[in-house]
Amino acid sequence: MRVRKAIIPAAGLGTRFLPATKAIPKEMLPIVDTPTIQIVVEEAVQAGIEEIVLINGRGKSSLEDHFDVAYELEHTLAARGKKELAEKLARISSMVRLVSVRQKHPLGLGHAVLCARDVVGDEPFAVLLGDDLYDAPRPAVGQLIDVFQAAGLGAVAVMEVPAGQEHLYGVVAGDPISPGRVRISHMVEKPAPGTAPSRLAIVGRYVLPPDIWPILAETKPGKGGEIQLTDALHGLAKSKGLIAATLDGERHDAGDRLGYLRANLAYALRRPELADGVRALCREMAERR
Repeated sequence: MRVRKAIIPAAGLGTRFLPATKAIPKEMLPIVDTPTIQIVVEEAVQAGIEEIVLINGRGKSSLEDHFDVAYELEHTLAARGKKELAEKLARISSMVRLVSVRQKHPLGLGHAVLCARDVVGDEPFAVLLGDDLYDAPRPAVGQLIDVFQAAGLGAVAVMEVPAGQEHLYGVVAGDPISPGRVRISHMVEKPAPGTAPSRLAIVGRYVLPPDIWPILAETKPGKGGEIQLTDALHGLAKSKGLIAATLDGERHDAGDRLGYLRANLAYALRRPELADGVRALCREMAERR
């Protein structure tokens, strides 16, 4: 079945970026000049997604506004001869159908995904976390959709993390079925140091069948007192099966301050009008130290 819908959880408080996120959603923090949420939405659209379900929170209406028509701004830019910039803004509002659903209580990622159940309905869907950016030759979530369609099973993106960092992630273990593909037998959310079943960590992209809904609805609070998506996925792996897949491309953790800075540099270096200046600036800063 074709994957048409995607969920982007965006109701978090963004405490790691305070005070910047006191009044600005962390998802609106820019990578050079493009909000992180737009980069994630563009990835979904390039993979064929037609509808985004944004799981939103109080004080985050700017996320919806960003994907709405800005008539006054677009009209002013066009009147001043900045037609190309006006058209660029217009494309943002027309790239995808966006539905906003409020998560009224911070009960965890599993609960955030469950908030979209009535909108998504009885069809497969993708989940993209806004902190994870993928610079890939082909949209990361599109690669995962291919895995889902080929296997007929839910799929999650994973990467091997350095030893000692497993406790920062949901971690999976299982039996290899092909290069870069593992059939999951066990999952644990942020395992205690020294207890991780492997070094394969889940990294922000999921494609799931509707079978996950009743499992999520019955999932009790786990790590941190929250409803963990990992716990529900473990149930799905046991009952229906679940595939872990490594993806082509470079992942940036934009939810971490150093990762965010790195993402800005990496995306700036991809732009011909900025690359030389960024390299010169980096050399200048290094020489000052």
